[in-house]
Amino acid sequence: MGKTLIAVADTVFPSLEPARQALGNIDAEFRLAKEPTAQAILEVAREADALFVTYAKITGDIIAELTRCRVIGRFGVGTDNIDIDAATRAGIMVTYAPVYCLDEVSDHTLALLLALARKIPYAHALVNDRRWEMSAVVPINRLKGRILGLVGFGNIAQGIVPKAHAFGIKTIAADPYVSDEVFTKLDVERVDFDQLLERADFISIHTPLTEDTRNLFGQNAFKQMKPEALLINTARGPLVDIDALAQALEAGEIAGAALDVLPQEPPPDDCPLFGRDDIILTPHTGFYSTDALLDLQTTVATDVASVLNGEFPRFPVNPEVRDPK
Repeated sequence: MGKTLIAVADTVFPSLEPARQALGNIDAEFRLAKEPTAQAILEVAREADALFVTYAKITGDIIAELTRCRVIGRFGVGTDNIDIDAATRAGIMVTYAPVYCLDEVSDHTLALLLALARKIPYAHALVNDRRWEMSAVVPINRLKGRILGLVGFGNIAQGIVPKAHAFGIKTIAADPYVSDEVFTKLDVERVDFDQLLERADFISIHTPLTEDTRNLFGQNAFKQMKPEALLINTARGPLVDIDALAQALEAGEIAGAALDVLPQEPPPDDCPLFGRDDIILTPHTGFYSTDALLDLQTTVATDVASVLNGEFPRFPVNPEVRDPK
């Protein structure tokens, strides 16, 4: 029997050896696309048994030309870049890694909150500019007793709760899809989105990107927030309208923001958030640790191996595909 052909649409990893090892006893041949275009992907994937993808777009047109593919493994938490409906119609299982970087993103979120609330980057810049001026960074409010509003209450947001509680920060959350039992267990108050905007001192975004949530934080949302409120986004860049954010900061409608993700990455030179003392920007590093990347490869490749071996994966995106071709 010949080797199992594994196509790789694109990769951010220095090596795919952890994925190769996670495939176990499957005798696999890896073929990496020269570039993440439809033509280049199909050159390596058209007759592949499985396809790994990170950021490349796997459209319905690409999926329609996959003649042998049984499983697509996405190296990541979301699957926005894959046409799931097309994969399901083609009988192709899609797997992902919904829990691989929970600690990293929840840690990064809280780190951004603390840095923003304590004005640490701004104070650091002042001192480097030979300005030893406490008066320049006041006021700073006590963390204990403040309210953190979580927009979306999935795994990452739930991971933030005990870390916030350790600082005495109270938590509220808006998510119609999470049960009351989860809120009660974690001692988090359920509110609706408008209530969260009005009450929270800190707001952290953890909702998926959909047509309904795109630009969720725009002019209307900022006008409902407290003038001393701080916004943190470690989810998806297009959830925040950055032009509206810059205008809200200029108008004093909110006090600051910390963003790990932006609508365009890397941002253009004329990004309205550059050079602001009330903004912290990090280059989409919230997910990263060496441990997380190892977990990511291992999790996804193990599930791909399960499908190729005729077994059901641990993290299916489209579980209705129970009999992959």
